[in-house]
Amino acid sequence: FCPTLQACTMCGILALLLADKGEHVNELLFDGLTVLQHRGQDAAGMVTGENGRVHLHKGNGLVKDVFREAHMTQLRGNLGVGHCRYPTAGSSSCKEAQPFYNNYPFGLACAHNGNLTNVGELREHVRKSRWHANTESDSELLLHAFASALAEAPETGGPPGAEHVFDAVSRLMKLARGGFSVVVMINGSGIVAFRDIYGIRPLVIGQRRTSSGSLDYIVASESVALDTLGFDLLRDVEPGEAVFFDDRDNSMATRQCFYGPGQKPKLLPCIFEYVYFARPDSKMDGVTVYESRVAMGRTLAERIKKLHSDWEDIDVVVPVPDTSRTTAIETAYTLNRPFREAFQKNRYIARTFIMPGQNARRKTVRLKLNTIKSEFEGKKVLLVDDSIVRGTTCYEIIQMARDAGAKKVYFASAAPAVRYPNVYGIDLPSRKELIATGRDEAAVAKEIGADWMIYQDLSDLISAVKSLNPARLDQGFDASVFDGCYVTGDVNDSYFENLERGECKPEERVRKCRRVPSCSVPVGVSQSVSELDDEVLDHLHDTE
Repeated sequence: FCPTLQACTMCGILALLLADKGEHVNELLFDGLTVLQHRGQDAAGMVTGENGRVHLHKGNGLVKDVFREAHMTQLRGNLGVGHCRYPTAGSSSCKEAQPFYNNYPFGLACAHNGNLTNVGELREHVRKSRWHANTESDSELLLHAFASALAEAPETGGPPGAEHVFDAVSRLMKLARGGFSVVVMINGSGIVAFRDIYGIRPLVIGQRRTSSGSLDYIVASESVALDTLGFDLLRDVEPGEAVFFDDRDNSMATRQCFYGPGQKPKLLPCIFEYVYFARPDSKMDGVTVYESRVAMGRTLAERIKKLHSDWEDIDVVVPVPDTSRTTAIETAYTLNRPFREAFQKNRYIARTFIMPGQNARRKTVRLKLNTIKSEFEGKKVLLVDDSIVRGTTCYEIIQMARDAGAKKVYFASAAPAVRYPNVYGIDLPSRKELIATGRDEAAVAKEIGADWMIYQDLSDLISAVKSLNPARLDQGFDASVFDGCYVTGDVNDSYFENLERGECKPEERVRKCRRVPSCSVPVGVSQSVSELDDEVLDHLHDTE
């Protein structure tokens, strides 16, 4: 048993409700998921609702590869949810892809971004409720728990209204712990979106006015999806809050489902979103990601000046594409040194950080990047990257710079040292994988082959982001990968010991990450097709 199978991990989620029941959300979902593709390239799926019928298609691969014309024509309806996921160990089966669907009650389709930390408790709750979980995904457990709570709503003669939906979310909030953002389509009713009680994972809502004066609604992991699809950003979903969009009367309702009257929600968003995962043109909790990375570059440059007296020897500042570019530009400006794009990137290779194995990452770096030798020859080069996780990529990049003729290679990380696992949705399962474990900056520099390296200071990182919206971000962040402080309060040494004991071996990761075909669920049918085993799916695929 591999505990990483429990985690939804970093994903992109999207939900849309159109006022005109004669319109279809399939193309909007497709375009929105494509914009959110940076949050996951391993699998994608969408569910739509059409006059009481549910249409589902999901599978492994990029959005453009999972959804063909034949699939799109079947995904009819004016409301729906979508999901894209990045690769994790053992999660490449089609039946692990989202959204998940439940027939009962009413017909529910769920897309989830994040990770639950009390999976054992939740699994036991689901078992006692006489529900069956068919996968190891915590997302399926979350859906079953919500379905169980919604099934307890009083009989109204039809699908539930906002108050009954909010009651179900309130019960779920008391059961589930961890970092999560969730969208659920309720057949015949509407869409509900909610965020964990600390707001660790991001979620925004928006709307646009139609020519008839009605409103279309959208929920997404990042605001960039709203911009691209022509929606106006309303706001972020608050920690512990649920937002319900009613398909019957085109209304929007909200309720705080965890914090009591007069209580201020404790917002502690994941700071790693600003460092790495989010697109720079997104806005999260009132902070533009681009502006936060500019500020990170400024504080990083000042730290370099403070700690390294030979900083003036730097001839050129080079970003490691792509996430670090904004930070590197500001670092170069503050240091008054030239900024050069000396690495050229093959954009058809997946992010190496989220590749499933060390060997795959190492090989992919050389396929992904190539050097412009004239920018390295005889120069002392400062490389700037967004973060250092395992160190494999950094080592290869530094060697490439030296092979191109660099006289000296310095390395700067826009993030502090990643010393602790993330349990709220980033696939860093154990400390032994992290290069900063048991090493200071000098030891890390030696390990990756740099002449010296420097990390961003955590307090500087927090200040850089917080300064852009101090009123909203006054309570801090989830920075557990840097400081080991887990805000949910239920993560301790025994938690990690259990993870370590159940961790997959590398060869099991490779075996389990093989591709399987996508799967569609016919109109009105639930999860049946996705529950077929791999051999049956392979046979179906071969006979297409």
